Amino acid sequence: MDTAILINSIVYALLGIVIFVVGFIIVDKLTPYDLWKQVVEEKNVALAIVVGAAALGICIIIAAAIH
Repeated sequence: MDTAILINSIVYALLGIVIFVVGFIIVDKLTPYDLWKQVVEEKNVALAIVVGAAALGICIIIAAAIH
């Protein structure tokens, strides 16, 4: 019984991570500029806050759908 719970948890965690990465790639493609370059190289704090909020939003949706 405990093994099945552990396997289910791992599967759902991996599924959530994969869905998050795909969602983040979609957000990156929808923006007119390279998010990584803007945030890391040009230190765009406002964009970093927006991207972080979008990431949290995606995570909340995934968590609610999996739960």
